[in-house]
Amino acid sequence: MIGYVTVGADDLARAKRFYSAFLPVLDYSLKEGPEGLSYALASEPGQQTALPDFYVKPTFDGRPASAGNGTMIAFDVRSQTQVHLLHAAALAAGGSDEGQPGFRDAYGPHFYVGYLRDPQGNKIALFSNDPNEPSRDDKRANKGG
Repeated sequence: MIGYVTVGADDLARAKRFYSAFLPVLDYSLKEGPEGLSYALASEPGQQTALPDFYVKPTFDGRPASAGNGTMIAFDVRSQTQVHLLHAAALAAGGSDEGQPGFRDAYGPHFYVGYLRDPQGNKIALFSNDPNEPSRDDKRANKGG
């Protein structure tokens, strides 16, 4: 299991605006400190910490943060509708579109995804893969993508 993911950011205020547009909806809470932004999933008292945590921090070496080529962080959301809503919220909060929400021929029939770039250029995916929702092959399904 992945314990945590960290992305670098040169402008924490812009990063906070972007990530706070969708991570709280996915049950991540924010702790802010001099070391950066720490988003964590809630866990019940007495239960093991829910993973993974997600950190947005300045670089340790002081050089500009950069996005990895081929690196992407994907967040599993609750529904296709939520993919649309969170994708739009993240765009309004300073992200850039990297692929509108919809089905992709390369993935399974229920895999519904929207792609973004955060203000630093990190690639983010918001996806739903619920077999109880319309599929790519369902005539009622939104054929975006």
